[in-house]
Amino acid sequence: MAGLDWTYGVSTLRQWESADYEPSLPVSEKSNPLTRDIDQASAYSIVKMLQLCDSQMFQEEAGTTYQRLLSDQVVKTLMEVAKRVEVIIKDPQESCVVMSGCGTSGRLAFLISSGFNKALSQLNQSKVYSYIIAGGDRALLSSQEAPEDDPRLGVLSLKKVCEGKKRVLFIGISCGLSAPFVAGQLDFCLHHPEVYTPVLVGFNPAHQARDEPIQDCTFTFHSVVQRMQELAKSQKAFLINPAVGPEAISGSSRMKGGSATKILLEVAFSAAHAATFSNTPITYNGVLQHMKAYERTLDVTYSQTDGITTLVEAAGQSLRCSRHVYYLGWGSLALLGLIDASECTPTFGADYEDVRGFISGGYRELNNNDGPLTSLGPKFSIAHEDFLHLILPCLTDKDTVLLIYTHPDDVTEVGNMARRVREKTPNLHAVYHQADGDTAASLQQDDIKKLCLSTLKITWPREALASGTLQHMQRELSTKLVLNAVSTGAHVLKGKIYQNHMIDLQVTNTKLYRRATRLLQKLSACPEENCEEALLKAIYRVDMLTVEMTSSDITTHTCFARNSTKVVPLALVILLTSWSLVEAESHLKQQPIVREAVAQWMW
Repeated sequence: MAGLDWTYGVSTLRQWESADYEPSLPVSEKSNPLTRDIDQASAYSIVKMLQLCDSQMFQEEAGTTYQRLLSDQVVKTLMEVAKRVEVIIKDPQESCVVMSGCGTSGRLAFLISSGFNKALSQLNQSKVYSYIIAGGDRALLSSQEAPEDDPRLGVLSLKKVCEGKKRVLFIGISCGLSAPFVAGQLDFCLHHPEVYTPVLVGFNPAHQARDEPIQDCTFTFHSVVQRMQELAKSQKAFLINPAVGPEAISGSSRMKGGSATKILLEVAFSAAHAATFSNTPITYNGVLQHMKAYERTLDVTYSQTDGITTLVEAAGQSLRCSRHVYYLGWGSLALLGLIDASECTPTFGADYEDVRGFISGGYRELNNNDGPLTSLGPKFSIAHEDFLHLILPCLTDKDTVLLIYTHPDDVTEVGNMARRVREKTPNLHAVYHQADGDTAASLQQDDIKKLCLSTLKITWPREALASGTLQHMQRELSTKLVLNAVSTGAHVLKGKIYQNHMIDLQVTNTKLYRRATRLLQKLSACPEENCEEALLKAIYRVDMLTVEMTSSDITTHTCFARNSTKVVPLALVILLTSWSLVEAESHLKQQPIVREAVAQWMW
């Protein structure tokens, strides 16, 4: 990949939009033509590929194929949603805004609700934002995939949050328009229009919503979307579903899907707050310009490609050595570190210790619904004090430690932590945000910079900072992009990706089971029934499937799969070679990189 020309033609950037390109897949599940060989790329090339993929979010519409992030209809819908949020802010006692999602979507619902509730508190206003995440608060920090398939659990969670409210703006987030948990909540809202106004945020066109039966339900996600489309004509429901292009790692909606979710909701809520507290009208141009400010965030962030590459190389080297990556953060940037780390386990089949996040102030700063979760086990120990007591004594120079902060944070505390870490390892790095021309801030960073092997300083042009709130949200998005690049790039370098597919994903719910089957079909070119058979053999660890196994439903398979590892890699090796299950397991143990293991068989 060295010397690769990054000036892609329009045809390459837009290839995924062709009706002939992977026509059987929804946009959120397609593979991105830009990253076909990311598994063989250098760290620098990986970062450049991610930059190009992220830039697809803001591409203009080409014809009528797909609605895009800056499309006229998206901007107008955000305006209408913002007006309804404004009404709720002015009547907080009997009203609320509820955001709900699974995995990354639920974590971002938490992040966004926390930020805007904090803004209301600073103005001595009542909080109006609530979040729901499938699996409860433990899902903020660990993978809880099974609850995504339970629509009744979604409804119960929604009823609990909205008890006593007479006006609810419900925002269901499902990047692929597929999560039964969210579908159940939207269906409930549609049955109670006197209280609930439903909003759906996702990144597939409506006709690509999942149309598979949901257990014990009379509706599908697709049928719910159809009902919402009809109500949207009279503005009794809203769909915000621009296409942002396939993910750099196929199906990994934590990346562009998560970033676009953050952008859309923050734009709508910011417009509502400005209208309420600054008498700033909610206008088309105002919403559009706010969206474009996020586009500039990408430019500012990726202007530091060399610095991001250094971090990817360091993290990749740590993971290849079976060591660890640690994020030590302050404020909401630390929340993004916690979120990024929690996503590595389900995405890459990683151990929770491979990438971990820690936040200054621990659960006091997190301020989640359920409070401290440390009783649930070591993976829920998230304070800096936990890092100092549990991690620091065992730290080696093969571990990578990353400090994440901004100038308004307690720089003295950052310096003290840097010195503690530096006593154990030189492999210390920093991601730091400051405003252009802030010389006082630069002087304070000198001591910290001297302690770090590398410092990624992201400097924000003053003219781009329309307000302190926008500045902070831009820094959050920038940090998300950097951390996504670090964790994704590191796992690519470790060999966790096959071409641009998550080869070691966990098959723990219906969505992931279907994704695994489709992936096996694509990579092996075998018929669907053969692929599902190989998948079941890998799940149940047998060479011969019993009638009971083959006749069980997907829920039974995914429950069993929770206790299985390397399910998809094992199934793929079985499909591509003549090896038995035991032989395939043995070869993967010796060579965990699937492409290399299969190459050995071919030779």
